[in-house]
Amino acid sequence: MVISRETILKINNNFAGEVLAEVTRDGVVESMHLGHLVALNADGSVFISAGSPELPIFPRSAIKAIQAAAMLRAGLVVDDQKLALICASHSGAKVHIDLTKKILADAGISESAMRNAVDKPLGEKEKISWGDKAGTQFTQNCSGKHAGMLVTCQINGWDMENYLAKDHPLQLAIKKELEEMAEEKISTVSVDGCGAPLFAISTMGLAKAIRKVVISKDPIYQQIVKAATSYPELIAGDGRLTTRMMKSVPGLFMKEGAEGIEVCALSDGRTIAMKIIDGSWRPVATIIQSIFDKWGVAMPDESVKIYGGPSVVGTVISKI
Repeated sequence: MVISRETILKINNNFAGEVLAEVTRDGVVESMHLGHLVALNADGSVFISAGSPELPIFPRSAIKAIQAAAMLRAGLVVDDQKLALICASHSGAKVHIDLTKKILADAGISESAMRNAVDKPLGEKEKISWGDKAGTQFTQNCSGKHAGMLVTCQINGWDMENYLAKDHPLQLAIKKELEEMAEEKISTVSVDGCGAPLFAISTMGLAKAIRKVVISKDPIYQQIVKAATSYPELIAGDGRLTTRMMKSVPGLFMKEGAEGIEVCALSDGRTIAMKIIDGSWRPVATIIQSIFDKWGVAMPDESVKIYGGPSVVGTVISKI
């Protein structure tokens, strides 16, 4: 079948979405960030929609709360600190590494059982401190999740060697949990950067899922929200946007994902989910702030400064 140029352009335009933010320098628009976004009211109705939030995307680490819920539902029992790290894309600080190892040690599981990718710390300060040393599985930002997966497999007598296989009972349980929360059937399964199966859902599905997480009466999700909001420094790390925001906005649940994914939800269910097409997180805080302003929700100034030498000559402006 031959696809016409017009059809290809339409597909590409739909994928590109709408302009969500502009980068200015001395009043001139220098760059644009396009993408898909949806903001939901407390009752789940759409407050703002931009781009094509119904198109499938890879939500990356933004669904770690859902993955953690499937583990708890399968019998995993951990305290709130461990659970926060299982839900984390951590910076690779010593506290993150030590707690990941403790999750394994407390269950009597060898560190060699980990099957996640090797990487240097995600946090900028942590990466600088790490220096030229090779990355490890424990400095890789998803290591807490993988430790939780291994403990869950041990509890159920599931294969621990191939726990990342797409047809493994744990991964099938995660898929089922995500489909129920997102209210979508998953048709595309890939592999995330850490090595775990990666399920495609829409930006709308991501928003619906995380809204359900924060308002759920299910004790599993209540524990996840309590853990994440009690230990924001474990969910991301010192100095990172997710940790700063969760510390400063009461009850805020927030999680980023690679390639420009961000989702956050207030305790009453108001939720924002977005996919920045160029994969950048640069406009995220500005966009969230513009929606919070419309909702009357206070947050610290997270405006992005554009420099010309030592002087501020521009900023990032939300178009939402």
